[in-house]
Amino acid sequence: MVLSFINRLCYTIYGKFGHLILYGIIGASCAALDFCVYTFLVKVFSAPYLLANVVSIHCGIICSFFLNRSYNFRVKDKTRRRFFTFYVVGLVGLCISEVLLYVLVNKGGWNEVACKLVTIVLVAIVQFLLNKYVTFKTREK
Repeated sequence: MVLSFINRLCYTIYGKFGHLILYGIIGASCAALDFCVYTFLVKVFSAPYLLANVVSIHCGIICSFFLNRSYNFRVKDKTRRRFFTFYVVGLVGLCISEVLLYVLVNKGGWNEVACKLVTIVLVAIVQFLLNKYVTFKTREK
């Protein structure tokens, strides 16, 4: 009885928030890739943190598009147009991330790796909303 209740509850929650949950899982995976590339470039190659951010975010954008397209939103038509829109949303996130990193590191004196974690969370929220309602929006028939 308890398992049945938990099962129904999980289906209800997933039914209401499925896209958000899966976006979070995919986003966490791509954010981990972004963070690892960023940290590797900054710590191993001593790359400037803002340049490392540009490179790492592009890795995350490409990974995220293909995973969200295939597994989350399951919208496979107009791939080029959707990728362009997704990429533009990613560039919006990149701009937000660059500004936040600059302010937190140069003005706030924070560690550049810790700042990257903060920016990933804030940018992910903005990008989810833009991608759900713009990039992967489906037309009602």
